[in-house]
Amino acid sequence: MTDGGSWRGNWKARLYERVRERGYDSITAFADARPTASLVALAEELGPDDVAGVQVYDGLVTEAVRSKQVTRLVRGQLVRELWGSLPDGWPAVLDDDNRFKVAKALGLWSAIVPESHQERADRVGDALLANPPLPGWRPLGPDDELLRTLLPDEEA
Repeated sequence: MTDGGSWRGNWKARLYERVRERGYDSITAFADARPTASLVALAEELGPDDVAGVQVYDGLVTEAVRSKQVTRLVRGQLVRELWGSLPDGWPAVLDDDNRFKVAKALGLWSAIVPESHQERADRVGDALLANPPLPGWRPLGPDDELLRTLLPDEEA
Protein backbone atom coordinates (compact mmCIF):
# COMPACT_ATOMS: atom_id res chain seq x y z
CA MET A 1 0.00 0.00 0.00
CA THR A 2 1.49 3.29 -1.00
CA ASP A 3 -1.21 5.78 -0.03
CA GLY A 4 -1.04 5.18 3.72
CA GLY A 5 -4.60 3.87 3.85
CA SER A 6 -3.73 1.41 6.59
CA TRP A 7 -3.14 4.35 8.94
CA ARG A 8 -6.37 6.20 8.15
CA GLY A 9 -9.11 6.28 10.75
CA ASN A 10 -9.11 4.08 13.82
CA TRP A 11 -6.82 1.34 12.53
CA LYS A 12 -6.78 -0.55 15.84
CA ALA A 13 -10.57 -0.85 15.83
CA ARG A 14 -10.47 -1.87 12.16
CA LEU A 15 -7.87 -4.53 12.90
CA TYR A 16 -9.97 -6.08 15.68
CA GLU A 17 -13.09 -5.87 13.55
CA ARG A 18 -11.36 -7.80 10.76
CA VAL A 19 -10.14 -10.44 13.20
CA ARG A 20 -13.65 -10.87 14.65
CA GLU A 21 -15.14 -11.10 11.13
CA ARG A 22 -12.94 -14.16 10.64
CA GLY A 23 -14.21 -15.80 13.82
CA TYR A 24 -11.37 -14.99 16.23
CA ASP A 25 -11.59 -13.15 19.51
CA SER A 26 -8.02 -11.84 19.41
CA ILE A 27 -5.21 -11.05 17.01
CA THR A 28 -3.17 -13.69 18.82
CA ALA A 29 -5.76 -16.39 18.10
CA PHE A 30 -5.88 -15.32 14.44
CA ALA A 31 -2.06 -15.40 14.17
CA ASP A 32 -1.77 -18.68 16.11
CA ALA A 33 -3.99 -20.35 13.51
CA ARG A 34 -1.34 -19.34 10.92
CA PRO A 35 1.93 -19.84 12.86
CA THR A 36 4.24 -19.80 9.84
CA ALA A 37 2.64 -16.91 7.94
CA SER A 38 4.59 -13.66 7.77
CA LEU A 39 3.22 -10.49 9.33
CA VAL A 40 2.64 -9.17 5.81
CA ALA A 41 0.66 -12.28 4.88
CA LEU A 42 -1.45 -11.92 8.03
CA ALA A 43 -2.11 -8.26 7.22
CA GLU A 44 -3.01 -9.06 3.61
CA GLU A 45 -5.49 -11.65 4.78
CA LEU A 46 -7.11 -9.15 7.12
CA GLY A 47 -7.24 -6.31 4.63
CA PRO A 48 -4.88 -6.06 1.67
CA ASP A 49 -5.57 -2.37 1.23
CA ASP A 50 -5.89 -1.13 4.78
CA VAL A 51 -3.97 -3.33 7.24
CA ALA A 52 -0.18 -3.37 7.55
CA GLY A 53 2.06 -6.07 9.01
CA VAL A 54 3.43 -3.66 11.61
CA GLN A 55 -0.13 -3.04 12.81
CA VAL A 56 -0.69 -6.77 13.25
CA TYR A 57 2.57 -6.98 15.21
CA ASP A 58 1.59 -4.01 17.36
CA GLY A 59 -1.64 -5.79 18.25
CA LEU A 60 0.21 -9.02 18.97
CA VAL A 61 2.66 -7.25 21.29
CA THR A 62 -0.15 -5.44 23.11
CA GLU A 63 -2.02 -8.71 23.66
CA ALA A 64 1.17 -10.56 24.68
CA VAL A 65 2.03 -7.94 27.30
CA ARG A 66 -1.53 -8.00 28.64
CA SER A 67 -1.56 -11.80 28.89
CA LYS A 68 2.06 -12.10 30.04
CA GLN A 69 2.96 -14.13 26.94
CA VAL A 70 5.73 -11.96 25.47
CA THR A 71 8.25 -14.81 25.36
CA ARG A 72 5.79 -16.94 23.39
CA LEU A 73 5.22 -14.03 21.00
CA VAL A 74 8.99 -13.69 20.53
CA ARG A 75 9.31 -17.41 19.76
CA GLY A 76 6.36 -17.16 17.37
CA GLN A 77 7.93 -14.30 15.48
CA LEU A 78 11.18 -16.26 15.14
CA VAL A 79 9.15 -19.08 13.57
CA ARG A 80 7.70 -16.60 11.04
CA GLU A 81 11.13 -15.22 10.14
CA LEU A 82 12.71 -18.67 9.83
CA TRP A 83 9.93 -19.81 7.48
CA GLY A 84 10.32 -16.66 5.40
CA SER A 85 14.11 -16.82 5.11
CA LEU A 86 14.75 -20.59 5.21
CA PRO A 87 11.98 -22.18 3.13
CA ASP A 88 13.83 -25.51 3.08
CA GLY A 89 14.53 -25.45 6.79
CA TRP A 90 17.82 -25.07 8.59
CA PRO A 91 20.67 -25.53 6.10
CA ALA A 92 22.92 -28.58 6.29
CA VAL A 93 25.97 -26.43 5.53
CA LEU A 94 26.50 -22.83 6.53
CA ASP A 95 28.26 -21.67 3.38
CA ASP A 96 28.18 -17.95 2.52
CA ASP A 97 24.73 -18.12 0.91
CA ASN A 98 23.16 -20.05 3.78
CA ARG A 99 24.94 -17.97 6.41
CA PHE A 100 23.34 -14.90 4.82
CA LYS A 101 19.88 -16.52 4.90
CA VAL A 102 20.26 -17.45 8.57
CA ALA A 103 21.61 -13.99 9.42
CA LYS A 104 18.70 -12.41 7.57
CA ALA A 105 16.15 -14.43 9.54
CA LEU A 106 17.84 -13.73 12.88
CA GLY A 107 18.40 -10.07 12.03
CA LEU A 108 14.80 -9.44 10.98
CA TRP A 109 13.62 -11.20 14.11
CA SER A 110 16.00 -9.38 16.44
CA ALA A 111 15.04 -6.02 14.95
CA ILE A 112 11.44 -6.29 16.20
CA VAL A 113 11.89 -8.22 19.44
CA PRO A 114 10.63 -6.06 22.32
CA GLU A 115 13.44 -4.42 24.28
CA SER A 116 12.54 -6.53 27.32
CA HIS A 117 13.61 -9.65 25.39
CA GLN A 118 16.48 -8.29 23.28
CA GLU A 119 19.28 -9.77 25.36
CA ARG A 120 17.60 -13.18 25.41
CA ALA A 121 17.06 -13.00 21.64
CA ASP A 122 20.76 -12.27 21.11
CA ARG A 123 21.62 -15.39 23.14
CA VAL A 124 19.19 -17.50 21.09
CA GLY A 125 20.79 -16.36 17.85
CA ASP A 126 24.26 -17.10 19.20
CA ALA A 127 23.14 -20.54 20.41
CA LEU A 128 21.60 -21.47 17.05
CA LEU A 129 24.82 -20.51 15.24
CA ALA A 130 27.11 -22.22 17.77
CA ASN A 131 25.02 -25.43 17.91
CA PRO A 132 22.95 -25.57 14.73
CA PRO A 133 19.74 -27.59 14.73
CA LEU A 134 19.41 -30.63 12.50
CA PRO A 135 19.37 -29.87 8.78
CA GLY A 136 15.86 -29.20 7.57
CA TRP A 137 14.57 -28.10 10.99
CA ARG A 138 11.66 -25.70 10.68
CA PRO A 139 9.67 -25.00 13.81
CA LEU A 140 5.92 -25.29 13.25
CA GLY A 141 4.99 -22.78 15.92
CA PRO A 142 6.02 -20.97 19.09
CA ASP A 143 5.75 -24.12 21.18
CA ASP A 144 8.49 -25.93 19.24
CA GLU A 145 10.56 -28.00 21.68
CA LEU A 146 13.93 -26.54 20.63
CA LEU A 147 12.62 -22.97 20.76
CA ARG A 148 11.12 -23.56 24.21
CA THR A 149 14.52 -24.86 25.35
CA LEU A 150 16.35 -21.86 23.92
CA LEU A 151 13.76 -19.31 25.01
CA PRO A 152 11.76 -20.68 27.96
CA ASP A 153 8.81 -18.81 29.34
CA GLU A 154 9.71 -16.38 32.10
CA GLU A 155 6.42 -14.60 32.59
CA ALA A 156 4.44 -15.36 35.70
